[in-house]
Amino acid sequence: MTDYTRKSMELEFIKCQGSGNDFVMIDAVAQRIEGLDLARLAVAVCDRKGPAGADGLLLAVRTGRGFGMRMFNPDGSEAEMCGNGIRCVARLVRHYTGTDRFMLSSGGRNYPVARENEIDRGVPTYGVRIPISTWSPDFGFFTDDRRFVEETIPALDTRLRFTALNLGNPHIVARCERIDLAELQRLGERVTQLHDLFPNGVNVSLYEVRGTNELFTATFERGAGITLSCGTAMTACSTAALLTGVCEAERTVKVRNRGGMVHCICREEPSLATELIGNATFEYAGVIRGTDDGGIEVRTLKSFEAEVETYRRFAERERRD
Repeated sequence: MTDYTRKSMELEFIKCQGSGNDFVMIDAVAQRIEGLDLARLAVAVCDRKGPAGADGLLLAVRTGRGFGMRMFNPDGSEAEMCGNGIRCVARLVRHYTGTDRFMLSSGGRNYPVARENEIDRGVPTYGVRIPISTWSPDFGFFTDDRRFVEETIPALDTRLRFTALNLGNPHIVARCERIDLAELQRLGERVTQLHDLFPNGVNVSLYEVRGTNELFTATFERGAGITLSCGTAMTACSTAALLTGVCEAERTVKVRNRGGMVHCICREEPSLATELIGNATFEYAGVIRGTDDGGIEVRTLKSFEAEVETYRRFAERERRD
């Protein structure tokens, strides 16, 4: 197998972010990735002490007659789905499809994606419709087909009441009065020890109700730790808020986070699904090269300074509101 550290490896990439959740994105439609150790590459490019640094490695790929996404976490594990990442991939793939609405696959599922009206002036905005399951083998505490909504998981925490959902990847979310990141860190570390309850790991989120159809969320992501935001987690939190009567179906829910804000629209008919709408911001384009000492080097080719500044102002304003 070709090692990514060989000097012959050279990949063009785009550094991008969705709601502050940042990624190195590679166009694997236009570039060959056969033989590359993608897990090792993900560890290298996501390293915050390295020349790139990111919450994940995204790949836009061709799937038969269509297109799809692959996403790798900073620990090298591959995720089934990434709500913030798929918006960035949708922006890239749109140039291949020539349409504003199309399908992207990820983790064996197909997701409708679309270019949407700007969430704020000058902010490129994309949406994805995420079908949601209320029963999943990813949770060891499910005993039948009933929903697990606002119930305790004693082995994890005796006070918080969790809702368990599968969005292509597993999530547990709990409402709280005020998010404590130290508590979230504890919960995220604890779930890694509960293999019987979470055999495939799980994303853990806490959310606050800030007003009518307004939430604030924070997430400990499986394979990544606490990030500025997590797209599928914000989707899971808004869906849990719907199931518990906090938010309304068919209404836009503002979901704020430490990285900005997205819109979620939850629907129960004909089946449970939530649309996640938010930014897909490009920060810079560059080239990754492998080095003889087993590392990588990065060269910047183009900077999207105006786009970055526009989103920064938007996120700053939303965090103040």
